[in-house]
Amino acid sequence: MFGKVLKIDENTIIFQNISGQVHSELMGCYIIFDEPQNKIVGEIIRINDADIEILLVGEIRDNRFFPGVEKKPTIAPRIINRNELELIIGLQSSTKSNILLGNSSIYNGFKISVDINSIFANHFAIIGNSGSGKSSGVTRMLQNLFLKTDKPINSHFVLFDAYGEYKNAFSFMNDNGLGFKRINTEQDTSESKLLKLPLNFLDVDDLAILLSVTDPDQIPVLEKTLKLNYIFTSKDEKVVEYKNDIIAKCLLDILSSGKTASQMRDQITAVLSRYNTKDINLESIIVWPGYNRPLKQCLIVDDQGKMNAMFLVINFLNEFVKVSMDDIIIDKKEVYTLDDLYYALEFALISEGILNSGLSYDKNNILKARLQSIINGKYKQIFEFGEYITKEDYIRKYFFTNEKGKVQLVDLDLSSLDDRFAKVITKLLSKLFFNYTTSLVPRGTYPINIVLEEAHRYVQVDTDIDIIGYNIFDRITKEGRKYGTFLTFITQRPSELSPTALSQCSNFLVFRIFHPKDFDIVKQMSNNVTAETLNTLKSLTTGNALGYGTAFKIPMIIKFELANPMPESSSLKLNEMWY
Repeated sequence: MFGKVLKIDENTIIFQNISGQVHSELMGCYIIFDEPQNKIVGEIIRINDADIEILLVGEIRDNRFFPGVEKKPTIAPRIINRNELELIIGLQSSTKSNILLGNSSIYNGFKISVDINSIFANHFAIIGNSGSGKSSGVTRMLQNLFLKTDKPINSHFVLFDAYGEYKNAFSFMNDNGLGFKRINTEQDTSESKLLKLPLNFLDVDDLAILLSVTDPDQIPVLEKTLKLNYIFTSKDEKVVEYKNDIIAKCLLDILSSGKTASQMRDQITAVLSRYNTKDINLESIIVWPGYNRPLKQCLIVDDQGKMNAMFLVINFLNEFVKVSMDDIIIDKKEVYTLDDLYYALEFALISEGILNSGLSYDKNNILKARLQSIINGKYKQIFEFGEYITKEDYIRKYFFTNEKGKVQLVDLDLSSLDDRFAKVITKLLSKLFFNYTTSLVPRGTYPINIVLEEAHRYVQVDTDIDIIGYNIFDRITKEGRKYGTFLTFITQRPSELSPTALSQCSNFLVFRIFHPKDFDIVKQMSNNVTAETLNTLKSLTTGNALGYGTAFKIPMIIKFELANPMPESSSLKLNEMWY
């Protein structure tokens, strides 16, 4: 079949086809050059009645396959045998160290398997158009993992389920010696638990994400809010002193603002009507030699437009300006509510002089409005935890149920959340998991795999870097692997994903794609994939995907078996619905 060499390029060799027949069944098959020191592996990428083109893909040395070829072959090739093929596409049986992905699209009856460390201990991107088979393929891959004879009892997967379509796909785990748990984001009557996130876990960066901060100048307000919240909800004996200090400074700012006496009177009255203590209020008695009068009377403006007792009010208020919050260390053990946080935010705003600056008011008052919308909406219940818990205990309980014990897969149903808040929740929880794994000694002792369905909704180039200095998903992809936090992105629009996060992925499964921008992104991320192979992405049938990366010896097309049970992601059958 293989005649004389007609042409040698950088990575390809063209042989004469001495049979004169087009053996189309050999397209994509591997061949072996039996060199003296090693075996060179090639792939048939073109065949016609005149010639056969072979792409050199790697070498077999010491019974191991290595991508890349150092020297060109010197002898004629032969068809690969079964043992050699397994070195490339993986073992044909499941072991503790590997996982079966799917079937070979070239070799009937052969399965493609990958090393577990190579696939799950790296960041992973799964790409494809809607209807290309992503959801079923991901489900089948995880089902293969959890159906193994050797159970991965110490694995921890959390699946951010954008549409609630995986709720029945893994229920078999609870009868299979493993644990599966569903968490919902709104109360329902099913078996799922309601997502709860303790407010005391939130730091300044988290509050900035929660309240969609768009200006770095708002960060100091949130820092002060957390300090005040700690003061106001604690048993600190200086709580009243801190409140007095803030109110006094606010009123002194008003009195020195240069506004008319009437304007100052009205503004002070408005502040004290809402913010007051037993020491500073409209009825507080101001003592002066010869008479005592309530503070509100000292605010009277005469016919000349003057506040004659202003100096008395100033002297009175100066007595309360005597504490500093600079040395406060926030104690995260205090449990508080969103209403507590709102109250602290109001005091933080008035302490920042928001009432005396129209520009500051416009910029910072939006924080109150956003927090109030959460308090008045359905998402408030997510933050109503009610008791103190450490982050370690929270995460351990996250992957645990009283009925089944350890849980290896948690399905977090985000379908009831709008896109903005779903993005907030994915960021807050991902950051919580990442920070926990980075705190462990020795590191890597509690690996967590985060799987993000519709990842382009959450893993974006947004304002986080400008506001808090980092994007949590970019940080996890750059630093998480060594600590045991791994991200899997499932997306139909890789062009909308953060380029930094995507660039850190070591493995890719690419189902059918059409959009030119998405195709270009995949092309840029696949330097070792031939143009011929990439072009097949536009015509892949549903359930087939191109796999490449560190887990794959060479790029290959994988035929995924249907998931069983299937996720609820199948296309509508209108002929059944309509008729």
